[in-house]
Amino acid sequence: MYTVPVYDQERVDDLLTHDLHIIQSDEVFSFSMDAVLLARFAAVPKHGRILDLCTGNGVVPLLLSTRTEAQIEGIEIQERLADMADRSVRMNGLESRIKIRHGDLRDLPNQEGPGAYHAITVNPPYMPLQKGDIKLNIHQAIARHEIHCSLEELMQASMRLLRNGGKFSMVHKPQRLGEIITLMRKYRLEPKLVRFVHPRQHLEANMVLIEGIRDGKPDMRILPPLVVYQENGEYCPEIMNIYYGSNEGTK
Repeated sequence: MYTVPVYDQERVDDLLTHDLHIIQSDEVFSFSMDAVLLARFAAVPKHGRILDLCTGNGVVPLLLSTRTEAQIEGIEIQERLADMADRSVRMNGLESRIKIRHGDLRDLPNQEGPGAYHAITVNPPYMPLQKGDIKLNIHQAIARHEIHCSLEELMQASMRLLRNGGKFSMVHKPQRLGEIITLMRKYRLEPKLVRFVHPRQHLEANMVLIEGIRDGKPDMRILPPLVVYQENGEYCPEIMNIYYGSNEGTK
């Protein structure tokens, strides 16, 4: 493992069973299951360029690096988080394959030009910004609320950055699925695959994975539900495979 600075209130965790390591902070950012599910759900090319929007501490690019030989980029608006992601990349010796940008994703289309990427992934802030609704520290608030970028702005940037036929993969909350599909179609990211994630078989879905294709034809499929926990409290077999099994796709 490469030696990189790890600052106060940070720790280094193993990243599943991939012999990867990641810098985390309970105060700033720690990845959760949604990022892992997105990294396994996303359709990624073997070569080319992949972009992870709202990359946080870089967990999705790190996991994607085990599935593809493509060049992977992550962009994060919070400087402290982008620095954590960059140090995690260097810690794993992946500087030649993963590039972390500190910046606003809304500016990226003008910097890179149209159609620069073969695939885009995103685990965005889930909650619209409402006055008086933020009770977290600023790092957590930006990660969870649409403070710097709305869902529509994210879709618009993705449409401009993704090449024709490129794939867009996102994890979000089911409560916003109607809005998500409307905006995807508005910005020519035709929804193709939807998969709901349920904490237990008898409970409502609390996550949704969705894939779209830039300028694709209308033809949306609903995949079988993904259930996280068995009734005995242990992970279901598919979740165990996602976390600890092979790197094949989950679809």
